[in-house]
Amino acid sequence: MLYHTLTGPAGAPIVLLLHGLGSSADDWALQIPALGERYRVLAVDLPAHHRSPRPRGTFSAERMAAIVDALLETLGIARAHVVGLSLGGCVALALALGAPARVRSLVVVNGFARLRPSGLRAAVRGAGRVALAVAAPMSVVAAYVAREAFPGPEHAALRRAAVERLTANPRRHYLASLAAILRFDVRHRLGEIRCPTLIVAGARDRTVPLAAKELLAGSIRGADLRVVADSGHVSQIDQAAAFNRLLLEHLDRLEAFGEYSAAIPNRK
Repeated sequence: MLYHTLTGPAGAPIVLLLHGLGSSADDWALQIPALGERYRVLAVDLPAHHRSPRPRGTFSAERMAAIVDALLETLGIARAHVVGLSLGGCVALALALGAPARVRSLVVVNGFARLRPSGLRAAVRGAGRVALAVAAPMSVVAAYVAREAFPGPEHAALRRAAVERLTANPRRHYLASLAAILRFDVRHRLGEIRCPTLIVAGARDRTVPLAAKELLAGSIRGADLRVVADSGHVSQIDQAAAFNRLLLEHLDRLEAFGEYSAAIPNRK
């Protein structure tokens, strides 16, 4: 079973948090307290990440989504607001497509339907990251990714925490997840998503181009795109207060339309 934590008031609406590549449920340390007063928060380590095992067989965002869906079934959770960062956004999209009845709403943070560089410089940077992942020690990979995510001198503590989380990944698991990202492509299916959707974009994100987020917002019916100023790829950390306001506005607006049952009996 996936490693997970479940906190917050019993019977409250469920918010499922899905982290980024090479990270863990700890990505959401600044959101859980903000959500926890009126939502029940489920944070997981995705398959092949940190405290969760890698499944056998084919590894993809869709496979990860199926495993997350199985966890929700085991926990008796019928519906959840699903929030995903980057890789977690891919898994969230795959869950909304593969198990639409399970997803009350969708929040995709610096995510994409297909990842492609926005120009030559971005392509070179992406190729360099892949080369590092294949050949360099995980500590070097982690340091590079952390610098990309948290470039400013004021981010030193955030960089150290990111390096620690990323270094904990076995290389083969990290490469399998990276390959899953590079294969992911649901552009042709975005019109199938019917749940309320919020797309969050860091204005300074150098990992996923704004055009990829605009494509999500333009292809998912009724989706709302919000750009977070002075934020990079990990918006829920580098601009936590602004991100939390957006997230709570989204959730509270939906919940104002009426309560719904968040749990069903476990199937025998």
